[in-house]
Amino acid sequence: MTHPSFETKIVHHKQDQSQVHNSKTTPIYQTSAFTFKDLDHLESYYEGESPYLYTREKNPNTDELAGTVAELEGAPSGVASSSGMSAILAGILAAVEPGGHIVAAEDVYGGTHKLLTKELPSFGIDVTMVSFNDLDEVEKFIQPHTHLLYTESISNPFLRVEDLKGLSSLAQKHGLKTMVDNTFATPYLVQPYEYGVDLVVHSATKYIGGHSDVTCGVLVGSEALISKASQKIVTLGANLSPFEAWLTQRGAKTLALRMKQQSANAKSVAEALREHNGVKKVFYPEYVSERGHGAIVTIELNESVDVEAFFKSLGWIKIAPTLAGVQTTVSYPVRTSHRALSESEREKIGVNDYVIRLSIGIESGEDIIHQLKSTIDTSIK
Repeated sequence: MTHPSFETKIVHHKQDQSQVHNSKTTPIYQTSAFTFKDLDHLESYYEGESPYLYTREKNPNTDELAGTVAELEGAPSGVASSSGMSAILAGILAAVEPGGHIVAAEDVYGGTHKLLTKELPSFGIDVTMVSFNDLDEVEKFIQPHTHLLYTESISNPFLRVEDLKGLSSLAQKHGLKTMVDNTFATPYLVQPYEYGVDLVVHSATKYIGGHSDVTCGVLVGSEALISKASQKIVTLGANLSPFEAWLTQRGAKTLALRMKQQSANAKSVAEALREHNGVKKVFYPEYVSERGHGAIVTIELNESVDVEAFFKSLGWIKIAPTLAGVQTTVSYPVRTSHRALSESEREKIGVNDYVIRLSIGIESGEDIIHQLKSTIDTSIK
């Protein structure tokens, strides 16, 4: 029997039929707690014989979502949480003890950068932010108390594609754990766990959910690490609500269709804008996978473009502080995703006043290109 393709697996992820009573889709278990017929039945939960007690601990909807993403990533286990940031924190706390050290890519999402550099020290965890362009250079920053290497499969916002095989080899050489944010690539394009990465995290708010109507995180990895991370989520109260889990699971079923269209559109947009005299530079990966190269295009406008006028002339394209969803949107990293970084930190990684991140949607590619070109033309001084 041949293994089902990605497109088939994501639509037909197995459900617990004892819970759903043969419903075609899993119902929403919108309950704070589960009841028991007697004390023996209650005790069976603590003995591992009954799965559910209290929704902060576990719920069929969050379990289904976590299981879906774990299966798509090729990982044995997963856990859902209230946001991508809470999933990142839970994963880090599962992999790094107080007194430990992390070497992290300096070009990660601004919110992650803030978590790593401003919050983790209060947990007794040291972090060194470095360029991951050369893993031989990264190796020089590994210390005796280093526990984890942290990066993104496709960086935010400049879309550097990580050498996942090299990263895993470096970590194994030094007995370290690895954690990769796979939000931009999604498991449709890349499965970091298959390269030996220990923990893979998603802001499922973005492409997994896909419709800009949930805030959700998913972390996948080995059973041992996910068990530890799950306990952190429970204790910290970072659980995901059943309804948001249900919405995210529903959205995930169209991930392959959306990413195929959005990646194709993004490639066309990148090619078109490279020829525009108002664009100084286009950032778009040359290669991510045979399925495509992602749905984000980042551009640096020429100084001849009035940035304020650009954002006022977008027409049907909306300004948003985040990405993904089926609509094309634009964001301004200086004032949104990388706002918390100091000017010198932004300058070091190349985020300046002319950098614009484009999240390409499922609309007609020709319409997207026409609107973006028109916006830039209108904004040239």
